[in-house]
Amino acid sequence: MTSLSASRFNAGRVKARVLLPLVVLALLVAGCGGGGGDASDATEDDVATVGSIHVSKERFTDTIARFRASLKAQKQPFPKEGTTQYESLKSQAIWLLVLEAARQLEADKLGIEVTDDQISARIDALKKQDPFKGNNAKFEQEMKKEGLTEAELRNLYRGIIISEQLTSHITDNLEVSDDEVHDYFVEHKADYPPSREVQEILVGKNKEKLANQIYQQLKNGADFAKLAKKYSQDPGSKDQGGNFTAQKGKDVPDFDKVAFSIKTGELAKPVNTPEYGWFVIKALKPVKTTAEKDVSETIRQQLLSEKSNQAYTDWAGDLAKNICSDGKIEYQIGYTPNPDPCAQYTSPATDTVP
Repeated sequence: MTSLSASRFNAGRVKARVLLPLVVLALLVAGCGGGGGDASDATEDDVATVGSIHVSKERFTDTIARFRASLKAQKQPFPKEGTTQYESLKSQAIWLLVLEAARQLEADKLGIEVTDDQISARIDALKKQDPFKGNNAKFEQEMKKEGLTEAELRNLYRGIIISEQLTSHITDNLEVSDDEVHDYFVEHKADYPPSREVQEILVGKNKEKLANQIYQQLKNGADFAKLAKKYSQDPGSKDQGGNFTAQKGKDVPDFDKVAFSIKTGELAKPVNTPEYGWFVIKALKPVKTTAEKDVSETIRQQLLSEKSNQAYTDWAGDLAKNICSDGKIEYQIGYTPNPDPCAQYTSPATDTVP
């Protein structure tokens, strides 16, 4: 089932994770929280202000509605107002909205703007995906299931697009050097073992007779792909003609030993493995050693992604620290998160005795 919510990295398909957009961003600043006094500039329609931005009670209500829908989907009861569990959800909802407002302030400083057309384009693209395929009735049904109003869905996508653009700004100058790629390859060389293209038929346990029959048919010129489709119990390769890329040390030992010891073009006698039973294996190509140049670009992109994630995490943590320390957050009476995680930034450090 496609969810209408999306993370800051992917506004496309996710499975029934209603809280994903804001929770993902909140996790990046884990350990940070709301602080400050009662909101002197807030109106009766607000739960808080963050600098010049007002966090409305409507947004708070919509966020709680999504929490409620998420718990319902997990077949968990929604806590009653006044309980510790409810206050915890309430505090989480408020803080998520405070973080969203803080990111909006930073976007404003950088001149980042999100238009209604951009938001509409994202939602229109989502409607065209499975399972909706342009069916507005299905789309509306999913919105209801996830506790989303149209206004809240647009708010979420606005926040997602802002976060994407902030991420681009933060990570724009990040690079991964050739030395970093090389060092990673050397350190993780075991992750890039020799490989070999083979054909295999998993006949199964207690099927030695059938395995030998298949072996004899192949020796007599039968088509490997046809026999694989007919007999193999390996769903990953049976419809691919039995084609399989074996990686040394990654498969079960008895299979591994045969796959890497037979000559190219050779059909091995059936081998029995304790884990899966009988296999028939044929080597298609020579053993290929993984060279650094073959995986350097994959490594570079992996390291760049790790650097980008860390840069955003650090930035988000600093953002939370700044809004806590600078007194930019003010809460309406009755909406201050409790406990106040901002205390780690605003309270004097306490010495501990070893």
